This record gives sequence, C-alpha cells and structure tokens, in this order.
Amino acid sequence: MIIYDQQEQHPLLDYGIQIPVHPGKRQRTFEFLRDHPALGPQIDRWLVAAQVTPASREDLLRVHSRNYVERLTSAGVDQEIIRVYELIDAEGKFHRYDPVSATRPLSELFQSSLRNAGGTTLACRVAVQTGFAFFFGGGAHHAKRDYGEGFCVVNDLVIAARAMMADSARTGVRQIWVIDVDVHKGDGTAELTEHDPAITTLSIHMGRGWPLDGEEFRPDGERNRSFIPSDIDIPIFENEESRYNPLLEAGLYRLSKEYPRADLAIVVCGSDPYEKDELPSSSLIRLTREQLLERDLMVYRFLMDLGIPAAYVMAGGYGRSSWEIYTQFLEKILSQRLGLSPKS
Repeated sequence: MIIYDQQEQHPLLDYGIQIPVHPGKRQRTFEFLRDHPALGPQIDRWLVAAQVTPASREDLLRVHSRNYVERLTSAGVDQEIIRVYELIDAEGKFHRYDPVSATRPLSELFQSSLRNAGGTTLACRVAVQTGFAFFFGGGAHHAKRDYGEGFCVVNDLVIAARAMMADSARTGVRQIWVIDVDVHKGDGTAELTEHDPAITTLSIHMGRGWPLDGEEFRPDGERNRSFIPSDIDIPIFENEESRYNPLLEAGLYRLSKEYPRADLAIVVCGSDPYEKDELPSSSLIRLTREQLLERDLMVYRFLMDLGIPAAYVMAGGYGRSSWEIYTQFLEKILSQRLGLSPKS
C-alpha cells in the first residue's frame, strides 16, 4: 500500500536550486515506518514491491499539448525547467539559483517528473486492487496544458487519471475525483479538466497568495489560467484556520451529493498548510499537527465509508518538519488496515 521509489533522489541543491524542499522528506517518512516497533516487522504487508515505470510520451500527450511535450523532449528542456522553478526573475537575474554550484543537469528534473507520474499511476492501480495506496511523491498540480509552473513540470495527477481511464477495461475506472488539500490551489488540474466530466476536482487552499496573487484577467482580456475554477473551490483566508476542517467537511458532502460517484479518488495530501512549513508562499494558512491529522482522517474516512479506492500523493511540504504530517497519518491508517490497532 506504500509506493516508495527508492531510486536515488537528489536534492534540488544538486541542481543549483535553492528552494527549501528537504531532501529527506520521503526517506524520513519511510524510515519512521520501517523502524516502527509494530509496523516494521510487517513491512512485506505494506510496502509495494512493484517497480515504478516512468510515464511515456503517450501518457503525456493525453494531458499536455504536443508543442509542450516537444519542448520537454528536446534540447530546450533546460529553459522549461528554469521557467517551472522560477529561476530567473523579471529583470533577467538568477532567482534562488546558482548554476555554478550545480553538480547535476537541470534536464534530470524532467526525467524525475516522469518517474513521479509513473509512481502516481502505480498508486492508482494499487488503490483499485487494495482500496488504499500512498505514493511518496507526486502532486504536481500546477502544471498546465501548455507549460509547467510552480515547481511542477508535468501534471502527474491528470496523467494518472487518464491512464487509468484509458485502461478502463482492466481497471474499471471511468469516473475520478481529485481531492486536493495542498495549501496552494490545484490550478493546473482545474485547467486541464475544465471540460472533462469524467474528472471532478475539489481544492481547499489559500484564498489569497500564489497562484492567486495576480489579476484574474490580463490586459488583453485573456483569463489568468490559475483562476479557472475547480468543480468545488474552498478558499481559506488569513486567521480562518478554525474554519478549515468544517469547510472541508462541507465540501466533501457536496462532492458526494452533487457529482457523479467516483470509481477512484486521488488525494493530493500536501503537508504545506503545516504551521512549521518553511516555504514563504505557504504562510497564509498555519494548521497544527492535530488539525492536519483531523483533516487527513476526515478525507480517508469519507472515502472508505463510500467504498471508493483512494490513491494518495505527498504533494507540497517544505522544510525540516514536513515529514511529521505524513507519518502521523500513515502510522494510524496502516496500523488499522493491518489489524494492529482498533479502528477509531
């Protein structure tokens, strides 16, 4: 039920990128579970042995434009990575980027994004088989049809969803919910699925701040794509932390009552609403560990009560403490699913 791609994960600093993504987030979460006195001895029951297969060109073209896929698979990929990670500012200067210190090429980050998309797809397949899967990666919900954005090169969520539906004869998946609790709006997912009735999106996120910090319409009248609505958007504003979980609960109720029932849910389980998160653009929501555990258990129980398989991805979480949010949830859920503790 846990998909942990143990291929070496290089920190962003190896590429000269100075963004506070702690390289040990996945590893520390895995080590906590592996060394757990009750879960550790049961590792063969919860760790999925299947290998992650990177997303293919065909997978990408179900989601992204041919022009964008060509740019990613050409010599111009470095320029796309620079844009996605915002490494050059409006004045043409390096921003959070020191190419002199880089020891690895930027193009590797595209290959890493393909593995992430493959991991999310594998989590979906395992979830359909077992009811629950959690991939230690994924959640690139800002990538749009024609370009990447917000550290997201390709949108693994929609890639996985469409891969599952393309194989519906075997997977049985024809309708999917994407439940996004990352602190930032799932704007890329909303854009990519705007006219797709087979994918229903819910996003609870900061009501202000990135990616909603610009104007909704550009001077030429074109709409800023980050403002394309999800099917259900739940904006949370400053000092509204106490309303977060009640509003999420109401949104989940709407999802179950107003939209077609899903054959599979993909949960974008970002830990970046955490009060200890270190990314400046996450700072407008500051939830406690207890509030985040309540959030995660609420979504899990909602889906389990409906009998909908759930595939989770890590999504955003920045700094030294982000792993704490995943471990508290997974410790509880894995213990229950393996019969090591009573359900609560």
